[in-house]
Order: sequence, then structure tokens, then C-alpha cells
Amino acid sequence: MRIRTLLADHSELALIGLRTIMAEVPRVEIVGVARDAIALQAQLVRLKPAVVLIDHTAEGFGAQAIRDGLRRSKGTRFVGITPDPSPVALMSAIRAGVTSYIKKDCDVGEIVDAVLRTADGDKFFCGKILETLRKAAFDVDKFLQEPLSCAPVALSERECQIIGLIAEGQSYTRIAERLNLSAHTVTTHRRNIMQKLGVNNTAAVVMYALKSGLTSQNKFLFNQAR
Repeated sequence: MRIRTLLADHSELALIGLRTIMAEVPRVEIVGVARDAIALQAQLVRLKPAVVLIDHTAEGFGAQAIRDGLRRSKGTRFVGITPDPSPVALMSAIRAGVTSYIKKDCDVGEIVDAVLRTADGDKFFCGKILETLRKAAFDVDKFLQEPLSCAPVALSERECQIIGLIAEGQSYTRIAERLNLSAHTVTTHRRNIMQKLGVNNTAAVVMYALKSGLTSQNKFLFNQAR
């Protein structure tokens, strides 16, 4: 049985490339293309694809669109395919229901494997995505299992700003420049924040920011400059 696959992307070039790649894969059948959120939801209802290859960083294709899509087509599995994502973008996608994640510059073989293995019920993360998660010290399975609620923590307005910028992937030097502070002051704030939160690494600060609403899921869907 062929894998009914829907492509969701604004980029005509990306769509042409994915069509060309999948045309060479006997198990895959491209049943539709969605260039905006309305078309995505309509085609999910009408076509019931097994897999959606989606650039969830594109406008209208973010976390809410994925959640809505899963409600409309419960058997569909989403594969994120984007440029370089930040750790928060990855976590937002996974939280929303993305099963697998690859980058647009992955090898053809990896893109094909992502579709095939996802359709077969597996999760697939390309090597570059796994490296991003490793560097950020994120454990995907652990993240999915942890509750979303957080105990109240007394953070100052400045500390909240810094947490947000850390979650965005900004360097301490850039945070200092944006907030007109010294790098030493930012480092001190970071240390105080980690003490208040009871955590010992930056990944945990990012997770707290995401889970407590100090960052918007959609705000960080685009790759952050590092």
C-alpha cells in the first residue's frame, strides 16, 4: 500500500524539490500540496494523508495548525522539514504533534527515510537535528513525558527578559547589547535565574521558559542567529 503524502510549504522551489524526490520512491504517493493554512486543513479532511511533510516555520503552518490538523485527521503523522531550527522551535514542533524532524538541506536518502519510517510508525530525526538536541542537552522522550505546569517562581522583569532571550538562542554578548548591560551583569542574572529555578544548565532554563509561557511557541519557529 502506497504512503499517501501531503506537502505543506510556501516555497515553490521546496515543493518542486520534494515532488521530484518522492516521484522516485515507489512506496510514496503525493496526493496534494498545501501552500497556506486553509488549504492544509481542507486537504487533511478530504485526503486523509498518512504523512504530511510540513515546513512548520512558514506562516500559518505553526503549532496550532499541526494541532488542528491532528484533530481533523487523527491517523496522519507530521514530519517537520525546515531550515536550521532553534532548540525551542524543535520542542514547539514536537509538543504540537510532529513525529519526525529533518532539515531542508538533508541528504535525499534521509528525507525519504523520514517519510517511510514515519509512515511505518517510527520516529525519525536526522543527524543534524539530533546534534542540535544533543548540544542543547535535550532528551526528547523525557521532555514529552514531563508535565507542563511549573511551580511559581519569583522572577524579576529583567530576569524574565533574559530568560526569553536565552530561550531564543541569543548569546550572552548579544543579550548584553540588546538590554544595554555588561556581559558580566548578564552572567550574574543567569546564575541567579538558575538558582531560583533550581536548574543547572541552559537547556533547563529554555524548557522552563517554554513550559511557563515566558516565550511564545510561534516566536522562535525561525532559525535564530548564533
